[in-house]
Amino acid sequence: MKFYPFVLLLIFGLFTQLGHAANPPVEQQLSRKWDLEQIQYTKDISATLFSKESHLSFFIKNNRKRFDFSIDSNTTSGDWYISDSTLILIYDLTPFSATVDSVVYEVIENQPVIIYFSQGKQVLRQESSQLKTEKKIEQFNFEFSNDALQLSNPEIKYLFKFTPTEIYKSGFTLNGFFRGLLGLFTLLLIAFLFSSNRRGINWILVAKGLGLQILIAVCVLKIPLIQTFFEGVSTVFVEILNFTRAGSTFVFGGLVSDTSAYGFIFAFQVLPTIIFFSALTSLLFYLGIIQKIVYAFAWLMNKLMGLSGAESLAAAGNIFLGQTEAPLLIKPYIDSMTKSEILCLMSGGMATIAGGVLVAYVGFLGGDDPQQQLFFAKHLIIASLLSAPAAIVAAKILLPETEEIKRKMEVSKEKIGDNALESIANGTVQGLKLAVNVAAMIIVFIAFIAMTNYIFSDIIGDYTGLNSKIFAWSNGQYNSLTMQFMLGIVLKPLAWLMGTSWADSALVGQLLGEKTILNEFVAYVTLGELKNSGLFTDEKSIIIATYILCGFSNFSSIGIQIGGIGVLAPNKRTLLSQLGIKALIAGTLASLFTAVIIGMLI
Repeated sequence: MKFYPFVLLLIFGLFTQLGHAANPPVEQQLSRKWDLEQIQYTKDISATLFSKESHLSFFIKNNRKRFDFSIDSNTTSGDWYISDSTLILIYDLTPFSATVDSVVYEVIENQPVIIYFSQGKQVLRQESSQLKTEKKIEQFNFEFSNDALQLSNPEIKYLFKFTPTEIYKSGFTLNGFFRGLLGLFTLLLIAFLFSSNRRGINWILVAKGLGLQILIAVCVLKIPLIQTFFEGVSTVFVEILNFTRAGSTFVFGGLVSDTSAYGFIFAFQVLPTIIFFSALTSLLFYLGIIQKIVYAFAWLMNKLMGLSGAESLAAAGNIFLGQTEAPLLIKPYIDSMTKSEILCLMSGGMATIAGGVLVAYVGFLGGDDPQQQLFFAKHLIIASLLSAPAAIVAAKILLPETEEIKRKMEVSKEKIGDNALESIANGTVQGLKLAVNVAAMIIVFIAFIAMTNYIFSDIIGDYTGLNSKIFAWSNGQYNSLTMQFMLGIVLKPLAWLMGTSWADSALVGQLLGEKTILNEFVAYVTLGELKNSGLFTDEKSIIIATYILCGFSNFSSIGIQIGGIGVLAPNKRTLLSQLGIKALIAGTLASLFTAVIIGMLI
């Protein structure tokens, strides 16, 4: 027991040091748009009367560091670089015209030079058949933080501020609250209708599970101290992106670091995070740290909801691990688990996501904006946490417990490797397999979507004239008859009940359909594209969609669970296949439970 505090301290110190080491370089931190606030001259004269559009933007394009400096309507551009603590701006040549009135021929450093003058001032020189002219160069001492930049030299001082992308601020409304109650009732009704034993439903357990969800949601969204804690956890996940970027940049170079030149390449920006986080998780699992954290969450659910020890551990494990890794925590008990407990195990895997893909989602939902990364990291962590009790609620309605259960909790001693290095290596291999699997699935599924949409849009839609009608009816959200349009229309009412605006409900319904039929990775890719294209009318809809998609509930996961859990308990394979569809329904309902509760509170 004395070993664990030391390990926790070591891990914390490692994260702290790596956090500093993996911070983006200064050039990358400066590369943003800085709004001009004040100009101070040497004679204690300051100027603040300039347009709000005045700014200084640093960016990297085609491997060149470029800047745009705009004051009022005057804009200049050029190259920039940093030497020690000095920022050097080299301005581009501006349009200029002059009449040459004299020419001088000289030999300078054993090289012939022709110098051209206008009114006694040098305007041009010719060296070895090359024309050269003096460029304007300015040097500044600079200081900056996340939101402020100061440039100064003996003649002038500029003060800038950075305003991050506006983040949605929560706002409780009675209309949203009562709509959420209607949505919650609808979800409970759906679960009740699909139940195998309606009379056996333990409504007290259901009430406790929903109450625990609401309590956690209120705490993490409304209590400042807990908010700060989750923001700190979110920072760790964002730092993991930076750690991964350091390794990826070493291997792939500018394909990772120079997004201005190459854009956001999914394979190089997102997939490596899955590999690194898988290795990190394996190390923490080997050290026993994850088991300790899982036990604490499991104890809470065991006491509050009256669950068995095995399903409590599995539900808590699914918060941090994937749907095939979490069962390792209860490997010795799977053979003796009841039918209801097995469904609870499967539903928990369907309702949550693994840490590796969570970090990946942060990467392409937040893009290069640190504020957006923290924002989505926090909501994805909350979603995975809330969906654990939600999965239990859904599973216990669909298949109530009718047998005797064992409440004793004991975490399996299963190890991933015989030592730390082997656990990292095993985790790396598993992460690589997952990353390749994700890439392959996305290629295939998006190709199938394109093929399906070709049939619907280019053939049926064109010949029937439906495409133009759909474009007009949807106000430009959809431009033709596509699979996304049909999914959006079918699931639009359900998305509205979750708290999205009516204008956005078809888009969110589309995402829910993509997640269920294809997988959540494809749906999150679509969400990122819709978000970046500005098709959503209300940012609250983006947040609710983030919660709806946060889970592995799709048809392919049924096969994954039959294979993954079936290896641990071969005699349960038949039962796993029989419960596959119910687990899919439970996992989907769990994500919707979480989304509707969040929709009521923000």
